[in-house]
Amino acid sequence: MEMEAVIRKVQQGDASKLAYIQTESWKAAFTSILDAETLTKCTNIERATSMYQRLLDENKGNGYLLTVDGKPHCIAYWDAARDSELVGKAELICIHSLSDNWHKGYGSQMMDRVLMDIKNSGYSEVVLWVFRDNLPARAFYEKKGFAMTGISKLAFDAEEVLYSKRL
Repeated sequence: MEMEAVIRKVQQGDASKLAYIQTESWKAAFTSILDAETLTKCTNIERATSMYQRLLDENKGNGYLLTVDGKPHCIAYWDAARDSELVGKAELICIHSLSDNWHKGYGSQMMDRVLMDIKNSGYSEVVLWVFRDNLPARAFYEKKGFAMTGISKLAFDAEEVLYSKRL
């Protein structure tokens, strides 16, 4: 049976849903990439909830929530690129989904929506950082037309690589 996916902008009251999806996604995706202590710290639900509450309170970034049959499943955030050398570009800050619905097309639906909104906001290029060892995510981004730039940096004692896509 086909399940219905609905994507909407985040709103007040979403902080705990956003935090839950992010922390559960990190636990599922980054176990072999980050050490246990870092992963535990980064998946603290209270810290994540207060971070999202702050983003909502300050109306910072462009957040989205995808629900499947009414249940929160996937989140995404984008904004102007945070790194000074990337000025003028948009940055996909995160896209996370719960592992029970991976590989069912919901991440693609979310990515398509986000890329459309970035383009409609006047950007001609979008960048994102991804852990070098996160091969499933890298394959997903490449399928969506992103390409490695050759730029990398350390984050949480793991290497992140920069991807870019022209819109």
